[in-house]
Amino acid sequence: MKKIALVLKSLVLTAALAGIAHAGGTVEKVNINSADAATLDRVLDGVGPSKAEAIVAYRKANGAFRSVEQLASVKGIGLSTVERNRERILVGGGAPAAAKAAPAKAAAPARAAAKR
Repeated sequence: MKKIALVLKSLVLTAALAGIAHAGGTVEKVNINSADAATLDRVLDGVGPSKAEAIVAYRKANGAFRSVEQLASVKGIGLSTVERNRERILVGGGAPAAAKAAPAKAAAPARAAAKR
């Protein structure tokens, strides 16, 4: 009986440690320049549907976020919310994607001129 209790305690402890390790593993991240409101709502702590919609509206009105801190400019989002979510937030997209496309367009006329 004591052996069974010991085995059960070991299993419970192992399961608890595995749960802690899994929970502390990776944190889901979200790009605030490309995510939709539903994703922002799901990933960011303290951001519900209305704040997520406000983030998307701010981005559409003002362009891409240039820093994590700029998220605090959105009505209803304070610095404490930004700090609580800092490890979940990615800032990218927007202007860099357009900059990558520009050289490809410029190369097409150069190739056409070379064929003449």
